[in-house]
Amino acid sequence: MRTGGTGPLELGSAEEVANRIIARTDGHIVLGLPLGLGKAPHIVNALFARASADRAIRLRIFTALTLEQPSLGTDLERRFLEPVFERTMGGYPRFAYAQAQRAGEMPANIEVNEFFFQAGSRLGNGDAQRHYIAANYTHAMRYLIDQGVNVVAQIVARRGNSYSLSCNSDMTLDLLAERDRGRADFALIGQVNDELPFMRGPAEIPSDRFAIILDSAQTRFPLFGPPRQPVSPAQHAIGAHVAALIADGGSLQIGIGAIGDAIAHSLILRQERPDAYRATLDRLGAPKPWEMGPFEEGLYAPTEMLVDCFLDLIRAGIIKREVDGAIVHGGFFVGPRSFYAALRDMDEDLRDRIHMREISYINALFGNEAAKRKARHKARLVNSAMMVTLLGATISDGLEDGQVVSGVGGQYNFVAQALELDGARSIITLPATRRHKGETQSNIVWSYGHETIPRHLRDMVVTEYGVADLRGQSDEQVIQRLIAIADSRFQGELVEKARSAGKIAPDWDIPEAYRDNLPERISAAMPKETFASFPFGTDFTQIEQRLLPVMQYLADHATRPAQLAALIARGLRSGQPDEAELAALERMGLDAPHGVREHSYRALILGALRSAGQ
Repeated sequence: MRTGGTGPLELGSAEEVANRIIARTDGHIVLGLPLGLGKAPHIVNALFARASADRAIRLRIFTALTLEQPSLGTDLERRFLEPVFERTMGGYPRFAYAQAQRAGEMPANIEVNEFFFQAGSRLGNGDAQRHYIAANYTHAMRYLIDQGVNVVAQIVARRGNSYSLSCNSDMTLDLLAERDRGRADFALIGQVNDELPFMRGPAEIPSDRFAIILDSAQTRFPLFGPPRQPVSPAQHAIGAHVAALIADGGSLQIGIGAIGDAIAHSLILRQERPDAYRATLDRLGAPKPWEMGPFEEGLYAPTEMLVDCFLDLIRAGIIKREVDGAIVHGGFFVGPRSFYAALRDMDEDLRDRIHMREISYINALFGNEAAKRKARHKARLVNSAMMVTLLGATISDGLEDGQVVSGVGGQYNFVAQALELDGARSIITLPATRRHKGETQSNIVWSYGHETIPRHLRDMVVTEYGVADLRGQSDEQVIQRLIAIADSRFQGELVEKARSAGKIAPDWDIPEAYRDNLPERISAAMPKETFASFPFGTDFTQIEQRLLPVMQYLADHATRPAQLAALIARGLRSGQPDEAELAALERMGLDAPHGVREHSYRALILGALRSAGQ
């Protein structure tokens, strides 16, 4: 233990930190943990252990996006993904509260409230679903204060006596401002992690902001680094359409995931190979006008999440327009481990132009509104959805039975902001279809028993088949424009639903130009040599990349025993594996199978390799 004058108490034991917190709060702890990566795992686990052992302690945890390795269902999934997860997320501490929640063993004196889940991770979990708090990102801090937060604990980067909130300035800076105004009273506890990049600017705060710092070699850990997901032809097509909506000199917000990577890739293609990009739009049949010019002035990025593809856009000279000395204002970040390394190794002058800020600054216009309006010129605020109704409502966070898939997060904030800013647009992206229990279903639906964004806030919707501009349009026009970007296998049913409801003219029919909205057309328009599955690299090995479509193929047919039997039969009768197939079998631990099950797995993988065209 060491003290530094008026600075924080420095401790090397998480258990001692927990003791100090319990003494400070008289055992009634309302613990705020940052969204995503910024949680202090050793501190929260020590508090959880103490509260589990002593039911007189009351522990309430308010947080969001608890990062965990995804659950794996089948033996084949485990064989494929466990080595990948070990490389990319191995060593990251598991949160005891999440394990107890999964096991249905949450002590009665502990409650966990999250306002955003890792997508799908809490479906069917009664404790998590009952204690979920629906909140827009900008409002979550207020709810935490209302609950009486008295401790905030997060990981920080350290340089001497200075600290950086690094990956999570989002709510912590807002909370500190409220504490300064006398509206909150909490102890800020930091856990030092040397793998965090030291982000300066607003994220850098003096040591006297902290009550306690946990700094020990025993509490260091590798950061959670989910691998980039492959980008499908449909997602690449969405990215190409979105890139044609982004004007030079404008502003850009995009979220995590494959569609974000696809948008960044098409922006770089537009910048560096305009002829190839223009030819892609022609093949897709994208209606003009397009934004096609190079990014001479460049873009400014006021983005809730600093996603890794923003670094690629910076390197390409696309994100470069400065606002208050920054080209990016971000609220939080999480990404592959290579992303953290790139931030750590970045030229310091360039990294200092990436400002991590309070979420109220990014996600809202209130507070210095005139300057924000001027800075967010021609803003394009891009977010993903699960479904869109034919009347323009967006479903992004939950199911119609009330089960929460993820959360609202900042989506409402950005949709509303786009409608409040001059020249701005909200862009909702989604593939036109999805696979569910072996069946293809439309993501454009007539109606749904849950909404994230109501239809009166409808703006732009983009699928692989095009762009539907819905702003200010009548219900009939909205329906017609969404049917034009729906998959043709579902258009007829959608027309009939709308016609039965009296929302389109009885004699209206689908224009010929939109009757070929089929996956085969999209695949032909997006050649792999230009639109690779991993345009910015991947943590998957070459063999694993070969196996990815195989595993997806098996997942798509998991509920069809006849299809799986056919794959096994094909694997058994198709002769000895070639060198590449043998390498794939070895990676799955099936090169020398034992027993009936492993021989069946081997045949299944071989059959799927050949059926998936690999």
